[in-house]
Amino acid sequence: MAVRMRLQRFGKKGQPFYHIVVADGRAPRDGRFIEKLGYYNPLPNPADIEINMDRAIYWLNVGAQPTDTVKSLLSFKGVLLKRHLLKGVEKGAITLEQAEEKFNVWLQEKEARIRAKLTDAEKARRDALKTKLDQERKIAENRAAEIAKKRAAAMQEDTPDISTDGSSAGETSETPANE
Repeated sequence: MAVRMRLQRFGKKGQPFYHIVVADGRAPRDGRFIEKLGYYNPLPNPADIEINMDRAIYWLNVGAQPTDTVKSLLSFKGVLLKRHLLKGVEKGAITLEQAEEKFNVWLQEKEARIRAKLTDAEKARRDALKTKLDQERKIAENRAAEIAKKRAAAMQEDTPDISTDGSSAGETSETPANE
């Protein structure tokens, strides 16, 4: 029986969500599975991945073949590195403490890179929002200045000019009509 580690799709159209499962290679994609190892949500940035590391290493050691996508997810989460280090412990090349130390150092560096990516993305989003707000503010100020000019011009047209003799310049004397 060929055992595969693969993704089982859930979620609605356009919003995928996957379970990482161990299944018989002959079973359908979303069909029966032997064990669920975790999940993968590709929508957020960075993607949300949760994997039971001990069980994934167990299944890799007994011969389960991961698909290309699952292999990249296992690599991203450090499952393949931890398995490699544990094989070194079995062979006697390094001790278990050294393997754990190497893995923890790698994990801290990986988390730092992810945090840096998140802060860079957040900074870029904030900068884009700030420039957009500044542009909107300038447009609003220009519109307010134009409206103020129009109102001032309208006020000048509505107010009559007062001449020195007390009569307004726009007035004319009326004469009775001859019948």
